[in-house]
This record gives sequence, structure tokens and C-alpha cells, in this order.
Amino acid sequence: MIGGAKVQGAKVHRALVLGALVLGALVLGAAAPLRAQALADRLQASAPTAGVGWVGYRVPMVAGNHRVCCDGCRLEQHGDNVTVNNSRVVLEPPHELLVLARFENRTLSRLRSFSPDCEIDASGTTLSWIANVSGDESVAWLSSLVTRAPASTSSRDRILDSALAALAFEGGDRATNALIALAKTNASTHVRSQSLFWLAQRAGQAALATITNAVDNDPETEVKRRAVFALSQMPADEGVPKLIEVARGNKNPEVRKQAFFWLGQSKDPRAVAFFEEVLLKK
Repeated sequence: MIGGAKVQGAKVHRALVLGALVLGALVLGAAAPLRAQALADRLQASAPTAGVGWVGYRVPMVAGNHRVCCDGCRLEQHGDNVTVNNSRVVLEPPHELLVLARFENRTLSRLRSFSPDCEIDASGTTLSWIANVSGDESVAWLSSLVTRAPASTSSRDRILDSALAALAFEGGDRATNALIALAKTNASTHVRSQSLFWLAQRAGQAALATITNAVDNDPETEVKRRAVFALSQMPADEGVPKLIEVARGNKNPEVRKQAFFWLGQSKDPRAVAFFEEVLLKK
């Protein structure tokens, strides 16, 4: 009886542990949508009840010397800052990313992201800021915009592409992992292609592995072509050897053609040596 009680107790203990693990997985799986909705609610609540307004927040920016400004933005001279050609010279790279959402009658209609060294002109519309937005909340919300964009085609594509760009410039592994997941599993050819492009901007071994996997295994030739282009955007020591590998042995002729093209654009000595090898059949 005592031995039987011990066995029964062990079974109960294992069942409790298993139940706790399953519950924990469910909680973790539900966390991202909850974070996304919480941030969406905060942004919407800060927007004007009627008309057009912008709401923004700040999160850490991806490491590196990045500057994200709109086309044609100019920087004003301020105080004692050093200036060249009437533009402010920033001596250190920005450490924050500004994410701005445009609402029209409290419906999201546009998304923009900038580094803080850009001049932002709201053109007379309301611009509100919300504080204490975590990186996890931001990544969850931006990812949800990619997977659940508005029904209108033009609005969907504009918000979707802007959300992917914001993910690319947001700091932290969670943003990288979100782009990797979208590149691997999203049903949209466009989303997978754009995710690969932005992964290349972040670089790193995880990005390289995902891009290479798309070249080899994605079912769509267009995604494969975009993945080859993404390789061309990687740092040369990472991208060029992979491009040579693709050009040398990939089974898809369109993919090989793309690899040859981007190798030619690279002007890298290793690419020149590879072309010499192919042309002279060494």
C-alpha cells in the first residue's frame, strides 16, 4: 500500500507538472496578442475622437549607425550644435526609434518610424505621445499589423510595409525573431519577401540562416529571388560567399541568374575570382 501510494503520488506530481507546463505555454502564447491589443487600445485612446491625429511612442533602436528619416527631411540648426550646409551633424548614432501612428476618426490609417534626429512637422495636426511602451508591446503590435492589416488594399499595404520597416529598426532579439517568423511562415509572398529584405538590414547569423533557407526551400521563385537580393544587402563577408554558393549550385536557373547579377554589382574581389573561374572553366 505504501509503495502503491508512492507510485500514485508520483503520477499525480507528473500530471501537475505537465499541466503547469501546458498552462505556461498557453499563457506565453496568449501574451503577444494581449500586449498587441493593450498597445493598440492605448494608441487609439490617445487619438482625437474625430478628425486626424498622430500618436507616437519611443522604443530602443537596433544597434548600429542608423538614421531613419523621410525623403527630403531637413534638420534645422539648434544652439551650439555643429552644422554643415545648414544641417545638424549628429556625432553619435541614435539609440531610440520613434513610431508614429496616424488615426482618422480613431481608425489607424498610416504608420511611420523615424530616428530622433529627424525634423518632424505635423502640419497643424495633433501629435500626442504615450510613455512607457515596452519593446515586447511594440513588437507584438507591429507584428499584429502585418498579420491583421486593414481590408483596404492600399491601406493594408502601406501599413504592412511600414510595420515591417519599424520592426527592422527596433532593437532587441524579439524584433529579429518576429521578422524571422514572418519570413518563414507568413502565407503572403509579399510579406515573406519584405521580411527577408529587412532581415538583411539587421544582418547577423540568425538573419543569414533564415535568408539562406528561403533561397533553398521557399516554394515561390519570387521569394527566392528576393532572398538572393537580401543576401546582396548583407555585409560582404556574410553575403558574398553565400551568393557565390547560390550561383554555383542552386537548382533554380532564375535564382542562379539573380545571384550572378548581384555578385556583379558587389565589385567584390571574390566575385571577380568566381567569374574568372566560371568563364575560364578552371
